[in-house]
Amino acid sequence: MPRHSPIAHAAYHDLLRSLLEEHAGELRGTPTRVARGGKVYWYDSYRVGTEVRKSYIGEDTPALSERLARHAAIAADAKDLQRERARLIRILRAEGFMGLDATTGSLVAAMAKAGLFRLGGTIVGTHAFRLYEGELGIRYRLDDTAQTDDLDIASFERLSLAVEDETAPPLGEVLAGFAFDPVPSLEVNATWRWRQTKGNALVEFLTPAFDEEEGLRPLKALGVSARALHHLNYLIAEPIAAALAYRAGVLVQIPRPERFAVHKLIVAARRSGADRLKSEKDRRQAAFLIEALAEDRPDDLREAYEDALSRGPRWRERIAASLERLPATRARLEELG
Repeated sequence: MPRHSPIAHAAYHDLLRSLLEEHAGELRGTPTRVARGGKVYWYDSYRVGTEVRKSYIGEDTPALSERLARHAAIAADAKDLQRERARLIRILRAEGFMGLDATTGSLVAAMAKAGLFRLGGTIVGTHAFRLYEGELGIRYRLDDTAQTDDLDIASFERLSLAVEDETAPPLGEVLAGFAFDPVPSLEVNATWRWRQTKGNALVEFLTPAFDEEEGLRPLKALGVSARALHHLNYLIAEPIAAALAYRAGVLVQIPRPERFAVHKLIVAARRSGADRLKSEKDRRQAAFLIEALAEDRPDDLREAYEDALSRGPRWRERIAASLERLPATRARLEELG
């Protein structure tokens, strides 16, 4: 499998670390811990006149707590960190990183600035697949496996309800600024898709379905509705941070690569009719990532595969149906033991 150089792989992870540092250094006030629903979240609490406002930072982790403890020092070094990120991105471009195109990059950067990823949004679909280039250090071919005009964003409805944020603008306003219009749905005042007026680009919002019906659900924190889908809870559990090599870097969130690969096997078997070409694309993305992960992260891949198989006969049937068409990939998974 083609790989980027160790220099490029190190540059990507240095870029990601710097973006995570910057995120912790952008506080307006004081980091505050809030316990809710058995979990702990961090907020930036600051005054506007006589009012105290809160901006959501993220769910508590040891790494986030450590960075927040150093937020003043990080803020003082902000300009140096930005210059260093620009240098790292030049290295990635020189090494042939695919990244995202400028149009998509500018849209994702605007959504990040509006708080999309801070509030729990996770990029899924082909744009997430492309971002594994840096996470795994693998070199992509510029073929239809990695091409799309669509941007898919997923988030948990329960996280969206738990999070309180008084600073994020509605994402519909952000999309309107990039000439995206809402696509009407059957439910009144429930928009989950936006289409660009001067192109083919489509932005869709998704959320896991925990019952039989795959309808629409509100994502309160993001100010949009989302289409509920089965199996999506498996995909976006425990997402990871990723760096978009656009301008001085953009911090986003994507699924874990091993979950993405196994989920693609499931999704491919669900598609039918006009979506058969997408099924082939799903299988190729799954096969590509499983080959890479079997070499570098076999334990993570085995755990994700066994987790999916344990979730019931329908999950196993769909995975088996896709692997029937991918004998080499099936053999790779069987070798994991």
